[in-house]
Amino acid sequence: MRIAIAADHNGVVLKALFVTWLTEQGYEVDDRGAADESEVVDYPPLCEDVCRRVVAGSVDRGIVIGGSGSGETIACNKIRGIRAGLCPDVWHTEISRGNNDSNVLVIGAKVVGPELAEQILRTWLETPFKGDVHQRRIDQIAALERGETLL
Repeated sequence: MRIAIAADHNGVVLKALFVTWLTEQGYEVDDRGAADESEVVDYPPLCEDVCRRVVAGSVDRGIVIGGSGSGETIACNKIRGIRAGLCPDVWHTEISRGNNDSNVLVIGAKVVGPELAEQILRTWLETPFKGDVHQRRIDQIAALERGETLL
């Protein structure tokens, strides 16, 4: 599996841990930056970079790490075809993948510690999409992205 990953200055340390772990597990990792936690970096361009790679199919999934992850989730979900899930714990992660088929994982480095973050990452990678009724809802989300009404 090919994964693009990016972090703003708040997430650089956690991103480095993820890159090491993912590489050790045999994933192909495309590290999109940032590299220095001392330089303030705006997250929207990082989100766009990762998400456009996911939509284009040059990677299978994306990971974005910020401080809270809230702004990153909003920015990622502005890209058509992206279903970014903010995952502060394992339960939300299982829902994000199993029910929502998230293709971008967003984590807040100021919210979760490294051990929990690794559990979240592992869960996100290993949890399959359930399909069935959830696929219908994914299709409805895609219709909203196209500007269609569900009413």
